[in-house]
This record gives sequence, structure tokens and C-alpha cells, in this order.
Amino acid sequence: MAIVWPCPLPVDAYVAAGREVEVPRPVCPSCAGPLVFWSGYWRHIRAAGRCRKMFVPRLRCGPCRVSHALLPAFVLAWRVDAAEAIGTVIAGVAGGAGGVRPAAALLGVPYTTARGWCRRFAARAPRLGVAFAALAAELGAEPVRPAADAGAFALAAIGAAFGAASCLPGWLALGAWRFASAVSGGKLIAANITRPG
Repeated sequence: MAIVWPCPLPVDAYVAAGREVEVPRPVCPSCAGPLVFWSGYWRHIRAAGRCRKMFVPRLRCGPCRVSHALLPAFVLAWRVDAAEAIGTVIAGVAGGAGGVRPAAALLGVPYTTARGWCRRFAARAPRLGVAFAALAAELGAEPVRPAADAGAFALAAIGAAFGAASCLPGWLALGAWRFASAVSGGKLIAANITRPG
């Protein structure tokens, strides 16, 4: 299981820190027990056109014996590109500013990769819109009215939730897409991994 923490570090600084990166020690999301550091693993992150290796610490819960990866908010689960790059493409395409090819070319990512992001976002947009609109309302923002287009509704809801959360300590510095990654547990555009029952 992954725990996403609101990491304020730039990707370069996080990567440069390697195993020495300072991370929080949250409680276990399964049982609220104490977590201890338990090794970690290296994974790739692509940001600003460069692909580098970064260290992801793992934590283990003594009481329930479950281990958790501690992902920084600039990472989306099962994606190599930084959340800001993915969000920029999604915002451009779902927001109606242009197509996938120009958005992908602007960031230097493969067209097929960007197309995959947009398709996953479109598939999840109705649920994301409702979830982020509810979060925005809970944080005191004005209600977000559903748009005819689910993608536009989801973008508006993410923006409203981030706008409301930016009044809370630490969130404004992260930006909307790291916020969305943290709130979604890194699964903003993840495939549906639950089986129909």
C-alpha cells in the first residue's frame, strides 16, 4: 500500500538526497499503529525532460505487519512522469485548450503516454469531479456545479478543492497537481484495480 505525503521539495532536490531524504513518519492507515522505516526501493521519475532514479522509503507496521511505500506528492502511482507534467497535459486537453499531440510535444513526453493519461482521466472524471467537489465543499468553498463535460467538471472541482485547501498551512506551496496526487493517494489516474463483485 502507498502513503502519499505532501512533499514540498523540488524533484531535483528529492532525487539528490537519495536515501538521506527526510520524510515524515505517519501512522499506519490500516490500524493507526506506529510505523518504522523498513528499507525502500529505487524507482524512476521523469521531470523536466530528464529521467532519474529516486529512493522511495518503505515503512512497516508492527501490529498489523503491513508495509507501506512512502511516495512524495509529485509522484502518481504506476506513472513515471511527475504529477505536474501529467496535470499540465490533462488540464490543457480536458480544459479545451488544445489536443493531446501539442500538449505532449510542449512537455517533451511521448504522444501515446499523454493520450493514456487523458483517457484515464476521462474515464475517472465523473468520480473525481464528485469527490473533489465534496472535498471543496467540506473545506468551505462555494459548491461546484457539474458541467456537461465530466472532464471540465473534474478540473473545476480539483481547482476549487485546491483553492480551499491553499488556505491551510503547507498546501499552497505544493500546487494543484501535487495536492490532487496527495488527496487521491497517488491514484488520480490509476486504473481501476478493484474487481466487480
